[in-house]
Amino acid sequence: MKSSPLLAWRSAAQRRRFSGGLAQVEAMLSDVAGRYPGDLGAACRSTLAAGGKRVRPLLVLLCASREREFSTPVLSAAASVELLHMATLVHDDVLDAAELRRGCPTVAHELGVQTAVSAGNYLFAQAFGLLANSDNADAVDRLSDVALGLSQGELLQMGDSFRLTVTRAEYMRRCELKTANLFAAACSLGALLSGAQAETVDGLGAFGRALGLAFQVFDDILDLTGDEKAMGKRRGTDLRGGTITLPLVLALEARPELGPRLDGQAVAEAAVQAIIADVRASGALEQAREYALAHIAAAREELGRLPDEVDKQLLSEVAGAVVDRYS
Repeated sequence: MKSSPLLAWRSAAQRRRFSGGLAQVEAMLSDVAGRYPGDLGAACRSTLAAGGKRVRPLLVLLCASREREFSTPVLSAAASVELLHMATLVHDDVLDAAELRRGCPTVAHELGVQTAVSAGNYLFAQAFGLLANSDNADAVDRLSDVALGLSQGELLQMGDSFRLTVTRAEYMRRCELKTANLFAAACSLGALLSGAQAETVDGLGAFGRALGLAFQVFDDILDLTGDEKAMGKRRGTDLRGGTITLPLVLALEARPELGPRLDGQAVAEAAVQAIIADVRASGALEQAREYALAHIAAAREELGRLPDEVDKQLLSEVAGAVVDRYS
């Protein structure tokens, strides 16, 4: 990865620092994905080749002390958070029986469920193997807590499937476990492993958490509004699978009569576009967007309270890029 699509660098030195760091992280990911032959190796390489914006490893690097070169532990942490993210995507596609991810066939669809489960397990293990080399027990504990939360979040989402009484608080708790906690860990690990002060580590973790919540809410809005070619999946994927996201929670509050059309083991294909239109008409998408923007504002407030150990301007730009992507 030669550059970040999220940022416009303000100097050649800045470009070299972060583009070079991301390139080293990408090399670590390629090494992990290329270690095994056969279906396991093919599954890992396919997951890596599907791409992504590498937001989480970028956050690790941006939250590292700007007064130091990136150390091996910082780079390893950046690769670790992406490996953990990749593992969850592979496993999520198994649970959702998804056929496409970013416009490409999922590992489960192309190579089978057993291979996908094994590949996800391998990526999980490699994430912790890399981070353990940092010889920092606190760093490993932080990522372990995230991994546990990811499992809890997935169980909550499965239990909430087609449950029309999901509350805003229950939805946000799910977002914390499945998305925001990994964003928070990425930010705090960058600071922790580069020797930042404790208040900076905690403050950047709070920034990452708020950013992750906004990211997930925007993503759930996009599921109902996005361009299918750009998303690499069908619009309304969550709706079809019974995942009750914030736009649906808000739409059901405004229009309870939507409930019977969402109740059951599957939403009829012919009804999907009509339900999306009704959700749009309810004002729920605009209300959900306000939720996301409030979390972006909270993230920037956290930055404003921090000392200048990291490049706060770039982190604020990342928050802006999250908004721009979904606008």
